[in-house]
Amino acid sequence: MRVLAIGAHPDDIELGCGATLVAHRLRGDAVSMLVMTTGDEGPQDSRSRVVEQEEATRILGASLIWGGFADGAVPTGREAVRVVEQAIGDSQADVIYCHAPADTHQDHRNVAAAASSAARRHGRLLQYEAPTSLGFVPTVFVDVAGQLDEKIDVLRAHTSQVLKNGLVDLEAVRAQARFYGFRARVRYAEGFQADRLLWDLSPVSGLDVTEFASSPHSLVDNPV
Repeated sequence: MRVLAIGAHPDDIELGCGATLVAHRLRGDAVSMLVMTTGDEGPQDSRSRVVEQEEATRILGASLIWGGFADGAVPTGREAVRVVEQAIGDSQADVIYCHAPADTHQDHRNVAAAASSAARRHGRLLQYEAPTSLGFVPTVFVDVAGQLDEKIDVLRAHTSQVLKNGLVDLEAVRAQARFYGFRARVRYAEGFQADRLLWDLSPVSGLDVTEFASSPHSLVDNPV
């Protein structure tokens, strides 16, 4: 599977779906990250946020694409859509993760709109939560009990946001995962809104279905 995660600023993707991306990488999936701005208008550390994002991407084992827009000024309309379309084409993404559209930050809203337009022909578009999201109600959950610690490690690469300025609270990240895990009936989970979620129930390659097909209750022999 090929995965594209889209965020407005450095650390947005890792906060919203970092553990899920770790799970993808452990499956052997190819992960690309499109970060639309360098976040240079936000709090900084001695290292630039560009370097922080590059380090986080390296830890994840992902590929990094920069959108090239100014922080706080991600545009609406064709220009942003084309950048996302290019990233979708380059990554050949099977599943796309992006911001949820209801958000107090204009960059998050505009990235969500651009992703929705660019992915209009894709069957799997999942939207993640940000600290500035409004009315976020997840309907899809990913069990990340085995990946949460790795998510925390990736977030620590964003020193300016986590260690220096406290804009990312790692205890809150863990608490949120526990809350969504409770809702999903597992220990820890990440939650998503589904703009579209195509569920592929194609037969598993190499699976012997002979026994099932010969069952007296089989739909093959007894169609409804």
